[in-house]
Amino acid sequence: MCTKASLPTSRLAKLTLVRIRDADAARARILRAATAEFAAHGIAGARVDRIAGDAEVAKERIYAYFGNKDALFDKVFAATVRTTLDAVDFDADDLPGYAGRMFDYFADHPDAQRLTTWYRLERPQGPGLRAVINANDTRIAALAGRASAFSPVELLTLVQAVAGSWGTMNPEFAGAAAAVGRPAQRAAIIEAVRRLAA
Repeated sequence: MCTKASLPTSRLAKLTLVRIRDADAARARILRAATAEFAAHGIAGARVDRIAGDAEVAKERIYAYFGNKDALFDKVFAATVRTTLDAVDFDADDLPGYAGRMFDYFADHPDAQRLTTWYRLERPQGPGLRAVINANDTRIAALAGRASAFSPVELLTLVQAVAGSWGTMNPEFAGAAAAVGRPAQRAAIIEAVRRLAA
């Protein structure tokens, strides 16, 4: 029988590396499956069993790696926020362009907008995620020197609401909104934010 103590050091190192790679791959699969599950069902409606099945891991691995379902959602949402921030460059001197980029990102990645909506609905009194707090603080500070009819907080709120508006239509209005077409939707957002920022 071969034990860890009897393995040559190089072989033990290779086995350890394989386990780390396997664990990293499992974590990545869990995060992908959890992103889809939370986007579709929210925090309360998400099921760890479905995430485990989609990720092809034992349910216990999810708890071992992430703690619980709420902590897993936090990890998923924080990663989504970071990815969105990297993709949608905020520019206080070009708010219409920023709004257009945000519209494009949410149109191309609807799960990101759905996760944001679930976060707002299910965590209204939560402690707040550091990634979100930092992003808001940075943007508000960048808007502080602008001459505007709105305070920095008001302006950021309105710009983000306008940028995400087409993706948050109720089902009864979605058909009419879709008939407008993506280029016209984007143009309307850019023009609305241009007027807001003037």
